[in-house]
Amino acid sequence: MSSARFGSIPEDRQKTRDRQLSRPPTIVDVAERAGVSKSLVSRVMRGERAVSASSREAVIAAAESLGYRPNAVARSLVQRRTFNVGVIISDLHNIFFAEVLDGLGVAAAAGGYRILITTGNRDPDAEAQALEQLLQLRADGIVLAGARLQPEVVAAAARSVPVAVVGSNFPLAEVDVVVNDDVRGGELAVEHLAGLGHVCIAMIDGGEGAGASDRRAGYESAMRRLGLGRQARVEPGDFTEAGGREGIRRLLEARPRPTAVFASNDLAAVGALNAIEEAGYQVPRDMSLVGYDNTALAALRHISLTTVNQPRRQIGELAMASLLRRIEHPTARARRQVLPPELVVRATTAPPRASSSPSP
Repeated sequence: MSSARFGSIPEDRQKTRDRQLSRPPTIVDVAERAGVSKSLVSRVMRGERAVSASSREAVIAAAESLGYRPNAVARSLVQRRTFNVGVIISDLHNIFFAEVLDGLGVAAAAGGYRILITTGNRDPDAEAQALEQLLQLRADGIVLAGARLQPEVVAAAARSVPVAVVGSNFPLAEVDVVVNDDVRGGELAVEHLAGLGHVCIAMIDGGEGAGASDRRAGYESAMRRLGLGRQARVEPGDFTEAGGREGIRRLLEARPRPTAVFASNDLAAVGALNAIEEAGYQVPRDMSLVGYDNTALAALRHISLTTVNQPRRQIGELAMASLLRRIEHPTARARRQVLPPELVVRATTAPPRASSSPSP
């Protein structure tokens, strides 16, 4: 008769428990538990297909019972790869980048990579520090989303790891670029407003924001081409609600007041919309308004902003795919992908009133 009392723990389970209490389980523990070699455990953990179903099941069961987690640091040392991709977001308050990040994350996960997210909060010096930190963490590649870094800083990083840029038409052949055709996007905004009959069309600029200079160039080009060059007015601003709010306040004091405004992005357009209504005017009755990006904000029913679409998630997916291609094939060349913009017409644009300028 067994001397074990009711409720006692079998010897092999006790050993397992003691091992877990004394130290984290290792790959050797998993191999012993599953009755296989250490190398086979490694192959299962790497997801290799050339492993029998029975061996795979034994390894997974052993790992789960022991609470084993693969050592990512050790794996990176062996394979000389961390399977991490760094992402520097220009502005975490801008929903455009959140939607781009969604595409980046999906594509990274599909390729077996994780993303490390950081930001410089629209400060080039802070972005340079964030870039250096990602390089020190041995990220296998880096994505710059709307970054304001100087080309020479990016070029130096690109000599160490593959780099991709989104949202900015970066002038470097050695980095992957995925960007909307922002010049054409600016033209679309002006063409739409002019087509409605607007003549006095102003723009709230995006300052140093990624793509801002191209959108401004598109605005100015279309105004000249349509014979409206003398009515062109670019008001200083940036890619924030505050920038849009302050820009529209100055435009409301202008003579003549514009009957339509193209804001450099959706956040600035939302700030402008609020300021217009706070001043006692109505959109689009007194002033038409166009944004840029077509973020989730623009589609909200109480905003319903006419805007220029950027396929945010697609931009992220394409950028990550390009980056992983060069991580896996280091000799592959970087490439530039320019996506066509599309105007999305909603409720903030209409023909101008009979009066040449808005009145409360």
